[in-house]
Amino acid sequence: MTDRIEVKAQLTASEDGTIEGVAWPYATPDRTGDVITKGALNTPETLPMLFGHDQGQVVGVWDQIAETDDGLTVKGRLLIDDVARAREVRAMVTSKAVTGLSIGFITKAATPQRRGRQITKADVLEISVVAVPAHPGARITSAKSQTLENDMSEETETLEQDTAEIEKKMGEIEGALESLPKIAARLDKLEAKANRPSDTETRPKDEPTEERKAFTAYLRYGQQAPADELKNLIVSNDEQGGYLAPAEMSQEFIRDLVEFSPLRQFASVRAITSPSVKYPKRTGITNAQWEGEADEAQESSMTFGQLEVPSRKLMTFVDISNELLADSGGTADAEVRLALAEDFGQKEAVGFVNGTGVGQPEGLMTNPDIDHVVNGHATNLSPDKMVDMVYGLPAAYRRRGAWMMNGKTLGEVRKLKDGDGRFLWQASFQAGEPERILGYPVVEAVDMPDIGDGNFPIIFGDFSAYRIVDRLALSILVNPYILATKGMTRIHATRRVGGRVLQAARFRKLKTATS
Repeated sequence: MTDRIEVKAQLTASEDGTIEGVAWPYATPDRTGDVITKGALNTPETLPMLFGHDQGQVVGVWDQIAETDDGLTVKGRLLIDDVARAREVRAMVTSKAVTGLSIGFITKAATPQRRGRQITKADVLEISVVAVPAHPGARITSAKSQTLENDMSEETETLEQDTAEIEKKMGEIEGALESLPKIAARLDKLEAKANRPSDTETRPKDEPTEERKAFTAYLRYGQQAPADELKNLIVSNDEQGGYLAPAEMSQEFIRDLVEFSPLRQFASVRAITSPSVKYPKRTGITNAQWEGEADEAQESSMTFGQLEVPSRKLMTFVDISNELLADSGGTADAEVRLALAEDFGQKEAVGFVNGTGVGQPEGLMTNPDIDHVVNGHATNLSPDKMVDMVYGLPAAYRRRGAWMMNGKTLGEVRKLKDGDGRFLWQASFQAGEPERILGYPVVEAVDMPDIGDGNFPIIFGDFSAYRIVDRLALSILVNPYILATKGMTRIHATRRVGGRVLQAARFRKLKTATS
């Protein structure tokens, strides 16, 4: 296989900054063998004009994009009056120092060929002026380049002759390689692997892993990150594409969620790898009986059902400045992780409290099987009823009990006193420990209902009976193009999380009503 340079693209630039050319000829294979058919490229009315696919170097705008028999024809304006770099690019184009056009796109549909692919659908994101055409390989987002044709007929003929000679020599080399014993090559690889120093032996403890370094590069450059970096990442199976965050980052992300999703402190949290997990549920009781010494033993049986806790898809995106990604001292992934944890944490917290269970977790307050205690008043909390909530649970559940309410309700509870004038609320005397009511810790959840007629502002129980399931794979897709003119990078994230009440009998709700 040879890398034959096709001289097909055309590019001209005028003194006033107008620039036009053929960004991509159709039905002609590139150096990797990929062919883009006519009608395959989906383009907006205008596209940013970059230099060298660098989103930090926006030098103009393509405002005329059309499909012709020659290919994808474009015409635009270099912003020579406003951008100094645009004037430099115009000088390089007019002097023929820069002679290439390159398109950046996302492949939507393609058919594998014997050599390369036939691309039948793709979304064009940007078109760059380039000095040397870049071919990073078959990726979701690719940069396909062509050199210019500017009175190069003599050079083209010479190039074709050189290419023919190279193809002949490559054929001879391939024939020679096929005659080598394959077992020798395998032994060489095994020997090299055995002699290679371990990563854990040579890497300092505080130095990031190769996967972590590669992920940081991906956050900064997107699909334009070096190919040797991206090969260290795992491609996501999400339909939108992207890569999976390193395992250690996913675990740190889950820990960061606790600050914004307070129920995680007390709930039972499990990591899963499947779309859902099923738990056995006892639906009956045994028929154990007292029997005499000579009586015939009766069959003892119980019946079981199943509770399924599915993981639900949760998506978000954050916009990070390119300067922050470049100048964060190697902590770009930490900046992104904290931003995503805040957004994901707030959204999942709503689901854990009030989720419907349809396309989202089942919330504690929406479970119909949890019993409640009537407060006896629509607006004033009753200390006696809160005591009833605690001692209405069996002792085994009560020992691990906790309260959950929002900040407004907690403020009202702090004013409550028992019959001896002592406050029900107790301050925490140890850093990191929650405040307590009647000796039990309090979870403050902003999504709990306020005190009001018919509302359930307080819940008490053993929160380990609420199961949270996390699929640890955090899928990240970096889009450096959509906000390129603003110096921002948009980072899309997808994760899957579920939640459900496993045992409703471990909880009691307080209903603020007279009956």
